[in-house]
Amino acid sequence: MGRDATDDALSHAVAERLREARVELAERWLTRITERVSLSPDRVFPTDALLDHVPLLILGIAEFVEDPTRTVVADSQVIRHAMELGALRHEQGFTEYEILKEFEIFGAIVFAFMRRVADAVGGSPVEWAVCAQRLFLAVTTIQQATAMRYFEVMAARVRESEDRLRAFDRALTHEMRNRIGATLGAAELLESIDLVEADRRRLAGVVVRNARSMQVVLENLLELTHVASDARQHRRVPLPAAVAEAARQLRDAAATEGVEIRIDDALPPVEVSAAVVELSLVNFLSNAIKYRDPAHPAPFAHVTGRIEGDEVVVQVRDNGRGVPATVRDRLFDRFFRAQVEGGPEIDGTGLGLSIVREAIQRAGGRTWAEFPDDGGSVFGLALPARRVDDASAAGSLRAARS
Repeated sequence: MGRDATDDALSHAVAERLREARVELAERWLTRITERVSLSPDRVFPTDALLDHVPLLILGIAEFVEDPTRTVVADSQVIRHAMELGALRHEQGFTEYEILKEFEIFGAIVFAFMRRVADAVGGSPVEWAVCAQRLFLAVTTIQQATAMRYFEVMAARVRESEDRLRAFDRALTHEMRNRIGATLGAAELLESIDLVEADRRRLAGVVVRNARSMQVVLENLLELTHVASDARQHRRVPLPAAVAEAARQLRDAAATEGVEIRIDDALPPVEVSAAVVELSLVNFLSNAIKYRDPAHPAPFAHVTGRIEGDEVVVQVRDNGRGVPATVRDRLFDRFFRAQVEGGPEIDGTGLGLSIVREAIQRAGGRTWAEFPDDGGSVFGLALPARRVDDASAAGSLRAARS
């Protein structure tokens, strides 16, 4: 093929050793990744097929190092595996920085491997340069394929979010226009005609209720602007601190209605986005207070948290009136408010749970509601548990290696 066999001797040796050590190198890469993100090893590559990708990627690198005419083309099996890895990393909640860092780790591993081979078999400076260049090109090509797929998936998610946001804006505009109209109409009647005291109080109540509802909407939207910002800029706090802050905000309202807010003593010490988790828990707890069962002697809202796989799960359970089965599938719809037959009219805009859903989805999580047979409600959220305090990270890593 026109190449100098002498100049390629080191490249041949490195390629052969890469093939022989591909499983060892894959395990080393896996270990280094789990040291940087709090995913268990079986979640970094959650299926055998994906775990097999790494040795296959190394085989592709070995072929190119040995013979650069075997270009790592766009439709090759190696590139397809690299792109599947990019889609997986987006699903797992990796940041762009972590994607780049993962391949920085991978590159460091294979270059250190090349150096050990070169030290063992020898080689001229020209051979070192040729081999290093081929290795660099192969790793860079695979990194680009992984990153490209990651950003393609990210762009698709952004488009979906923009579509939801436009629909949300239309619905919000309609709702605010109706509330402003109701407020102005009631205020104009109060100014223009003489009213008996009962009618005056009724119209004043219309003004106050609608003004308060609009205030709640604006406060939720203000919170949502913080949630919608770049997740890497969010203030991160331990989960127990976020739960305590949400409970503090509703302490007076809960006391007024006689609802006890209970917090689990064993909340895991994972770090979470303060904006996302506090917003969600304030909404969950507020609903538990609003929909309390006045006939129950000891109404409560109980916050619990746990780690499940690579997720942190937080739930709020109450012993309130619950939600009619016929409307449960609409709970997270915009402007929907569940009213219990025979119960009092519940004030609100119906935006709280829809905003929670948007915030949790933006953070890569999910949210849901459950209704136990013994009554009450359970509202839950799950978020990627990718950041923990140092002690927990070390404990998780030791457990994963044992």
